Amino acid sequence: MVLKTFGWSFAVTALGLVAAVFYGGWTAFGIVAILSILEISLSFDNAVVNAGILKKMNAFWQRIFLTIGILIAVFGMRLIFPVVIVAVSAQLGPIEAVDLALTDKERYQELVTDAHPAIAAFGGMFLLMIFLDFIFEDREIKWLTWLERPLAKLGKVDMLSVCIALIVLLVTSMTFATHAHLHAGPADKSATVLLSGVAGLITYMIVGGLSGFFEDKLEEEEEREHEAEEEAKRTGKPKSAVLLAGKAAFFMFLYLEVLDASFSFDGVIGAFAITNDIVLMALGLGIGAMYVRSLTVYLVRQGTLDEYVYLEHGAHYAIGALAVLLLVTIQYEIHEVITGSIGVALIAWSFWSSVRRNRALAAAEGKAGSDEKTEVSSGV
Repeated sequence: MVLKTFGWSFAVTALGLVAAVFYGGWTAFGIVAILSILEISLSFDNAVVNAGILKKMNAFWQRIFLTIGILIAVFGMRLIFPVVIVAVSAQLGPIEAVDLALTDKERYQELVTDAHPAIAAFGGMFLLMIFLDFIFEDREIKWLTWLERPLAKLGKVDMLSVCIALIVLLVTSMTFATHAHLHAGPADKSATVLLSGVAGLITYMIVGGLSGFFEDKLEEEEEREHEAEEEAKRTGKPKSAVLLAGKAAFFMFLYLEVLDASFSFDGVIGAFAITNDIVLMALGLGIGAMYVRSLTVYLVRQGTLDEYVYLEHGAHYAIGALAVLLLVTIQYEIHEVITGSIGVALIAWSFWSSVRRNRALAAAEGKAGSDEKTEVSSGV
C-alpha cells in the first residue's frame, strides 16, 4: 500500500537528491532535503483538505486531479512561480532570469539580494495572513489552549487579521526596511517594503476570494444534487446523476487547484527564506509537491484524515514563524538551517503532541471499558 502510493515520490526524491549532489555538493543536498521537508510540513493541511474533497469525486476526476493537477502543482507553482518572482522583483525577463541564475550566479545573487526586501515583504505579509486567519478562528480542537482560546475570542472582531498585518508592515517599514541588507550595503527600502507588503496582502485576499467563490459554487451544486435526489425519490423518475456529478466534480477540481495554488505560495515564499538558488528551490519544492499528492491519495484510500489532529496547528505555527523570519531578514541575515529547523521542530512537536493525545484517549477508553465490565459482572 505504502510503496504503491508513494512509489513515484520515492523515485523523484532519489533523483532530486542525486541531482542536488551533482549540482552543488552535500550543502545543496542538505538544502534540498530541508526544502522538501518544509514543503511537506507546510502543505500537510493542504493534503488533508484535498483528501476531504477528493473522496467525493468519481474515479475519473480523481485521476484528472492527480495527473493534470500534479503538472500544475509541480511545474506551474513550484518551478515557474519562483522564476516569475525573481524576474519581477529584479526587473528581468523570465528567460533572462533563468539564464542569469545558471550562467552568472554571482550577478544573479546580487540581483536577488537587492530584490530580497521586496520578496520578503510580499511573502511575509502573505504568510502572516495565513497564520493570523488560522489562529483567530474558533476551532473545536485546540493545541496550545492557553494561547488559542483567547485569540479565538479576539478573532470575533471584524478585519482584525488585516489590521494586525498592516500594523506589522508599518512597523517593519519603519525599522528593518530603513537599513535593508543589499549587496552594496544597507539602504533605505521603506517605500519598496510598504508597496510589496500591500501587494502580498492583496494577493492573499484575491486568492481567498477565489477559493470562497469556488467553495460556494461547490455547495450550490451539492445542494442541487441533493434536491434532485429527493425529487427523484418522490416522483420515481431517474435523475440526471452524470450531469450533476460532472458539474460538482468540475467545481471541485477548480476549487482544489485554487486551494493548491494558495498553499503553494507559503512553500515558494518560505523557500526564499532558505535559499535564493532557483535550481535547489525547484528540486526541493518539486519533491515536496510529489509527497503532498501521494499523501492526499493515501489519506483518501485509508479514510483517516484526523488521526494526528495537531499537525495542522504545527504547520500554521511554522508559517507564522517563517513570516516573522522573512521580515527580519530584510535587515539581518539568518542562516537557512535555522530557518528550516524551526519549521521542522514545530511540526515534530505538534506530531508528538498528537501521538500523546491519541494514547491518552485510548487509555481513557480502555479504562471506561474496564469499568463497564466490572459493573456488569457485579450485577450493578
